[in-house]
Amino acid sequence: MKRRRSSIRRRPGASRLNVLVTVPFAEPQLERLRRVSPRLTVRQAKPETADYTTTDVLYAVTLPHDLSRAPSLSWVQVHMAGVNTLYEHPIYANGAIALTTASGVHAATVAEYAMTTILALAHRVPRMVEWQGKGVWPPDEQRWPLFVPTPLRGATLGVIGYGSIGRELARIAKTAFAMTVLACKRDPKRRADAGYCPPGTGDPSGALPDAWFAPDRLDDLLARSDVVVMSAPLTRETHHMIGARELSAMKPTAYFVNVGRGASVDEDALAQPLKEPRTAGGADDVFAQEPPPAGHPLYAVDNVIVSPHVSGFVATYDDDCCRLFAENLRRRLAGRPLLNLVDRAKGY
Repeated sequence: MKRRRSSIRRRPGASRLNVLVTVPFAEPQLERLRRVSPRLTVRQAKPETADYTTTDVLYAVTLPHDLSRAPSLSWVQVHMAGVNTLYEHPIYANGAIALTTASGVHAATVAEYAMTTILALAHRVPRMVEWQGKGVWPPDEQRWPLFVPTPLRGATLGVIGYGSIGRELARIAKTAFAMTVLACKRDPKRRADAGYCPPGTGDPSGALPDAWFAPDRLDDLLARSDVVVMSAPLTRETHHMIGARELSAMKPTAYFVNVGRGASVDEDALAQPLKEPRTAGGADDVFAQEPPPAGHPLYAVDNVIVSPHVSGFVATYDDDCCRLFAENLRRRLAGRPLLNLVDRAKGY
């Protein structure tokens, strides 16, 4: 199907916007949306029983496949940050329907998770927990080799995917640990990010990195980094972006953390250098198959922190998403650019 340039369709003479929410927002959250403007009609329904006939704007996780059910639909905001699961959806193929995401809403908590695991690995926390579980104190002759930490202050952090998560992680690394930051992104010449960024977080202007790398120079970033964090979206280009060859370029003393998407890393290839070990340790919160199958190779590696895709958990997620959607509704009514507009050619 031929894709048209993303735009907002306007019905001649239309003065109101009919907004349909098919996620379980609470009434105070719906009222926040209604207070944006008297020009909005905001209603809520379950996706399986919703009537999309008069819907101009849809806020959802589950999207209707039959677009004839939504003849007026001009904009969809999804309740998640990534759209890789929508690549084959008719709405993704229809460039006349604007598509926006919740990118940036949980950037701070994911960045905090990444830094938490980095600190835990560097200070041997998993090993401490292991000895605690044994109920014994390690012998004095083992305490030094087992628990001497890896210093993070002044170390080099390589960030693959310099979006909202990577930018907040860079801010933490620079301000709290005086780390050197290397950033890899699709087009390193475009350093600013116009996406959603809560005040006081991130690096919207792209001022923090000490060096920038295009994907074809990824090996250089890997070779120079003491810690590598994968935070890139999953696209056709980033599928298995990290494999055996890339991992072999890393320092044997380096750590690798994945908070992006599971399929961006060859998990079998990642397990091997961690087992040997040719890599000091790692943390993985995302997997190609979730939950991972029994016997997944990373479960058996003792220098890896495996978590069940929880780095983005935040108690205020719905409130934060509602705040972003309200801002985008204001922008739509004012004719201003929407935040987090998906570039279908790039896949995010």
